[in-house]
Amino acid sequence: MRKELLKGLSEEQIKKVEACKSSEEILNLAKEEGIELSDEQLEAVSGGGCFDGFKKRKCPECGSSDLDVYGSEKVSGHEYTILECKKCGNKWRM
Repeated sequence: MRKELLKGLSEEQIKKVEACKSSEEILNLAKEEGIELSDEQLEAVSGGGCFDGFKKRKCPECGSSDLDVYGSEKVSGHEYTILECKKCGNKWRM
């Protein structure tokens, strides 16, 4: 993860972020720690920047790995990322 995106975090918090295996874990950690993420940090976590966790995902409809983050939604207190397949247009949440 790019160091400028971790600016303002303690060493302990940085270690926790680096141990996360998904954007969902990072978002949950931020909430637990009471940290408000900047727009740049949110973009990075959602796949537009340094976080590449979605590159390993595949569309459940066509199997393509050419995906975009379409948006997010909150359902029953849980935040979900919505992915869109560039090949077939299928959208689903994670």
